[in-house]
Amino acid sequence: MLYHLLYPLASDVKLFNIFKYLTFRTIYAMITALIVSFIVGPWIIRKLEALQARQVIRTDGPESHLKKAGTPTMGGLLILTAIVVPTLLWADLRNSFIWITLLVIVGYGLIGFVDDYKKVVEKDPKGLSPRQKMFWQIVIAGAVGITLYSLPGFSSELYFPFFKRLHPDLGIFYIAFATLVIVGASNAVNLTDGLDGLAIGPVALNAGTYLLFCYIAGNIRLSAYLQIPYVAGSGELAVLCGAMVGAGLGFLWYNSYPAEVFMGDVGSLPLGGALGTLAVITKQEILLVIVGGVFVIEALSVIFQVGSYKYRGKRIFRMAPIHHHFELKGVAEPKIIVRFWIITIILALVAISTLKMR
Repeated sequence: MLYHLLYPLASDVKLFNIFKYLTFRTIYAMITALIVSFIVGPWIIRKLEALQARQVIRTDGPESHLKKAGTPTMGGLLILTAIVVPTLLWADLRNSFIWITLLVIVGYGLIGFVDDYKKVVEKDPKGLSPRQKMFWQIVIAGAVGITLYSLPGFSSELYFPFFKRLHPDLGIFYIAFATLVIVGASNAVNLTDGLDGLAIGPVALNAGTYLLFCYIAGNIRLSAYLQIPYVAGSGELAVLCGAMVGAGLGFLWYNSYPAEVFMGDVGSLPLGGALGTLAVITKQEILLVIVGGVFVIEALSVIFQVGSYKYRGKRIFRMAPIHHHFELKGVAEPKIIVRFWIITIILALVAISTLKMR
């Protein structure tokens, strides 16, 4: 909105010409997200406490988690507010990629909200059934895949970070692939959200990494020089990525150990879905496996644990997802969290390094 209101005034007042610069708007989207978090955060936490939207702790989980019972949850409402408001303020709202990504964020947020509300406010332990959640996730992601596939000039090819000439064209099957990426990323972040600050730290780092890739993919000269696919208009998503980074840091202010509030599914599902959507739009889907390696490991640990127990009758880990395995081995929660952040930073640097390895 600010972009549309103030940039047209540049013809009369040169100062407003600064609003045309993507870097300026990205930085201020990030700052705005932080400000929104600090202003709205305490109010949302109080409202969640008034609703008695309190975290339910699994009795079969680590004993150290029992003391977290009663902590407000559904804090993802704060994250969504801190992403959507700055994006609407600073982004060029004529850009279709902005609306596609916001659709995923709001749509997945609604799925998570309904599930959380049923569980923690209405005290329905079942919430939305896994099938219902998966159905609506697939519907939204599928709609995104179809929309992107239908856009003139949007490529259905896959690009691999370390292989310059390897980019197979999936054709119409790209819709299913895009759906898989978005749904998979959403649920991987959801599985990672089990310790104070464990999920939001890597999400902010991932968003920062994709901020760079969005900017490059939307710049015809930079993308040609670095030999990554040029996607006209994708650069505007840097503003949304900046808002995600700011919202992540703002939420971490309240979610860092010991957490004052948990994000719940209303936060984890849309954050993962947004990362998957950014990866699909920028044609960096495979790269998400690297930069989001922590989320991949968490998801795989659950898959392997369930598969092993089902077919062998034995567990691989003491408990899945894998962060609970380390807890049960006696590693302190803050140490697990920070180590996972460090791993994410290393993976983000590896992902960025692929820009010169093509």
